Amino acid sequence: MALRRIFISLLLLWSCLGVADERLDAARQALLNQVEVIRLAYASREFDNYHQQLKAEQQLPTERLYAIAEATTDFWRRQGIATGGSPLTLNDPYMAVIASEPRASDYLMLSNRVRYLLWLARHESWLPLEPLGWLKPGDSHKAISEIRGRLQALGDYPQGATSGSYYDERLKEAVLRFQVRHGLKSDAIIGPATLAWLNRSPRERAQLLVVNFIQRAEYLAEIGERYLLINIPAYEMWLVDDDRVALRSKVIVGKPYRQTPIISGEIKNLVLNPSWRVPRRLLTRDLLPKVREDGSYISSRNFEVFDYHGERVIKSDDEWRDVARGKFPYRLVQKPGAGNTLGRYKFFFPNEYSIYLHDTSDKALFERSDRALSSGCIRVEKVEQLANWMASHLVRDKQTWVNMQRERDKTQWFAFDASLPIHLVYWTSWLDDDNVAQFREDIYKKNQKFSLNLQATN
Repeated sequence: MALRRIFISLLLLWSCLGVADERLDAARQALLNQVEVIRLAYASREFDNYHQQLKAEQQLPTERLYAIAEATTDFWRRQGIATGGSPLTLNDPYMAVIASEPRASDYLMLSNRVRYLLWLARHESWLPLEPLGWLKPGDSHKAISEIRGRLQALGDYPQGATSGSYYDERLKEAVLRFQVRHGLKSDAIIGPATLAWLNRSPRERAQLLVVNFIQRAEYLAEIGERYLLINIPAYEMWLVDDDRVALRSKVIVGKPYRQTPIISGEIKNLVLNPSWRVPRRLLTRDLLPKVREDGSYISSRNFEVFDYHGERVIKSDDEWRDVARGKFPYRLVQKPGAGNTLGRYKFFFPNEYSIYLHDTSDKALFERSDRALSSGCIRVEKVEQLANWMASHLVRDKQTWVNMQRERDKTQWFAFDASLPIHLVYWTSWLDDDNVAQFREDIYKKNQKFSLNLQATN
């Protein structure tokens, strides 16, 4: 009987040791994944050493695992990203490692995606494909087999399906899916832009995801529950209310040589039927060349001209054409109404760049995939929905708002009961609500080097 009790006790001890070993292995693997994420954004000898220790075949001492977990916690905190707590306060090594991870809701999916991309980088050849011209459905080309393989590896093409070098319907669907999640024109044509993204290596993709994750997580940790966010390279606006997306909209942003700035502010006013006072820079670069060609441009576009004393100036079309050829000592103001460049709504927030959000009379531009088309201001596709939300939640004089809905030629400013925070950001990669990796072109060339000005020190 005594021998039996000893035997059962040994079995229980061995079982507990086995469970402990399994949890220690799981902790080591989770910590290795976290260190690999950090190393993609922050190159340092410290984390290189951690990586080597975690990759080693021999068992890592528990106290060493805790020390590395504490170092990763410190790293995230220096970036302003909250974690689950201090690993040193927990007795279970696995829970200690989990506590050291960022509390961002998308971190686990990001870690999984990064781990898969790094696996691809180790096991798949990803040599650049040479320019192919313009491949479209129905074409045959020797590179199509390689393209299909890459789309399959990236999750856009179904596993196990192959059809040689012919561009068939299944490949077309995969290319369209790939183009959509890279912000490309959805035409199923494999041209230079699509090929450039097909050539982006798995490791480069992993770096883009990590760098942007850190930027987003740090930024979103500092803002409240209600705000307007414009992601410039995504050409997209989010209106968030009570931590939920109340409205999404396409936007048009500044051209690469007239960039929309990365700033934050507060929208304090809504203007219905705005007039447009043309900035001097735009007047010189854009409007005066048109006036020199056709003096009637001023009257046909509903502009009024004023001198610097505020007095209105009236001239014939021929006179305006001649004046525009020399020094132009006037300012132009476009009256409200149909054809006004700002459209029907303007959302004003004070900033040193004179940037604001507004409507546009050229709605067709929102159908383009590349929408870096403005002179810095932001044009909103769903501008009426945004204005109505503001009227419902923020506008102080709601009765005047209702009374003005039929008015098209009279300008009216509406003050808010509370301002709406606005954030103009620059994120070129993220995981969407379905955990699909999204990538966008670096339109302002801000990500030329995979490095962050992180507040991390050895």
